[in-house]
Amino acid sequence: MRRHASRISGISRKRLAAATGVALAAALAVTAPVAAGQGQDGAAQAAQGADSVKVEYFTGPDGHPRHTEVPASTSLNRKERATIKDDGDVLPIVEAGASDTKVDVVFIGDGYTAAQQEDFHADVRTKWKEMAAVEPYAQYQDLFNVWAVDAHSQDSGVSGDPTSDVHKNTALDSAFFCDGTERLLCVDTNKVEAYASKAADPDLVIVLSNSTKYGGAGYNDITSPSGYDGIGTASSDHPDSDQVAVHETGHSFGKLADEYWYDESTYTGPEPGESNLSKLSADEMAAQKVKWHRWLGQESPDGGSVGAYEGGGYHGHGLNRPTEDSIMRTLGREFNLPGREAMIAGFHQHAPVLTSATPTDRKVRGTERIHVKASSHARLRWYVDGREARKARDAAGVTLKSLRVPADGRVHTVTARATDPNKAVRAPELRKLMTRSLSWQATR
Repeated sequence: MRRHASRISGISRKRLAAATGVALAAALAVTAPVAAGQGQDGAAQAAQGADSVKVEYFTGPDGHPRHTEVPASTSLNRKERATIKDDGDVLPIVEAGASDTKVDVVFIGDGYTAAQQEDFHADVRTKWKEMAAVEPYAQYQDLFNVWAVDAHSQDSGVSGDPTSDVHKNTALDSAFFCDGTERLLCVDTNKVEAYASKAADPDLVIVLSNSTKYGGAGYNDITSPSGYDGIGTASSDHPDSDQVAVHETGHSFGKLADEYWYDESTYTGPEPGESNLSKLSADEMAAQKVKWHRWLGQESPDGGSVGAYEGGGYHGHGLNRPTEDSIMRTLGREFNLPGREAMIAGFHQHAPVLTSATPTDRKVRGTERIHVKASSHARLRWYVDGREARKARDAAGVTLKSLRVPADGRVHTVTARATDPNKAVRAPELRKLMTRSLSWQATR
């Protein structure tokens, strides 16, 4: 198996990202910590343990998603582990920087034979181009690495395409008609984990199944040892399958709830923890200064203005959503303003606005140069003992002399601070993710 030499293990960053993810979810919530989508359904799934897993599926390109539970994948046997061990070349599709400083999107192909791997790579490029055209991905493309993990299948295509009696021998067992639902495209999640772990630092995992048939799935309740939250599946060659993947990232990156509902039931639980659902009216949010109060009355990219629209979290009543019809309700739509805010903050959870190749745990001396890398959106400023070195603004590399560090043999503090000024993020608790400082002790 070949690995790309520039990918560096990000285990320590994963641990940090996991902790930051908890903080992000708490910051987004602002009020009570219980998610509307968790209640009785979440407790039931926890009680069932490994017997079943909740999945989200999509009945059509313009439809509202649904949820169901499917049997959990069984443990891999010795033969399966050996097969996967010898498979799974990792190919860079987009390289924006080191894996521990970027969001790493990992595509795994299924239903592609050994002779079709170039087709898979082309499909990855097409699908990422479609995803990256959706805001806020479009304005933050420099934060993403994209990798393709080759999984060699015996048969071309996937089971259940076009009809339920079609069976294919594929690397990840992709199959439509999962649990009797035609558009539900399931996979063996343990095999996905085994292939995804071949990439150094997967933050988002998408399985592209070799098919023109519409379908997909979101495994949102899976937490991987490799560091990613959830798995998205999508048809490789259906023109609307990118929307399935984008919706799923609303859950994984933005920690957003679903804004659709199944029936006219009434939610009676506590205030949801997700940032885009609330029991409160617009007036109550404004008075209490919680949830999406900063966006109330603003025109939203998904249409209309931000307010409190009844229905969401699978209930027709008792919960409000920020806008009438965002992508968290209907595929093919845009993220609303609160959703974009959450997504951008989620991107920066994995891709800090400032990193450096110059260690901060040792002194910088003499003519040594300090190198940093800031997000393309960020403003970069340098400080010596708390005072800004104005001539060094936005400089990616500096020397102590260029910063005018006094040549007095004393120890001085040099600080680089990068801030993403994007006004699409307003909440102070989330703006903390948009700023980062690094400091060095320096002697000249």
